[in-house]
Amino acid sequence: MQQGQSTPPIPAQAPGSAVAPRGNGRLVAALVIGLLLGAGGVGAAWAIGGNGSADTTGAAVDARGACDALAGFDETKLTAKGDEGLVALNRWSGAVTLSAAAAAGDPAYASLSDSLSRAQHRHAQVFDFDAGVKKDLAKARGICEDL
Repeated sequence: MQQGQSTPPIPAQAPGSAVAPRGNGRLVAALVIGLLLGAGGVGAAWAIGGNGSADTTGAAVDARGACDALAGFDETKLTAKGDEGLVALNRWSGAVTLSAAAAAGDPAYASLSDSLSRAQHRHAQVFDFDAGVKKDLAKARGICEDL
């Protein structure tokens, strides 16, 4: 390079950034609008279709969750070692907790919560699934069948 010559300055641009050619703004806007409309349509279909139940929020969902946990609970596995025992313990606890949430949200679920609470308290007293605990569990399972 000769002494009096200088190179022209390079415009400052962030590394990795690109200047979008004109006209792509409309394409990007159309894509965003299409995605939003598509997501809205899927959400609406999901909300309308649901799972066939009338109430998909609040206490009804908690009650169904309690019943699902209770359906998967096998009291003979509660004292099992390892994961099998943990699954049983968590399903048992989940059923009791969700039934209490359901009853707090809607008094119509109080009998489910009461049955599971009685079973839990009795089990805590006798450390066994005796006739009293089994009776309350059977009552709770019967209530679940009617939900």
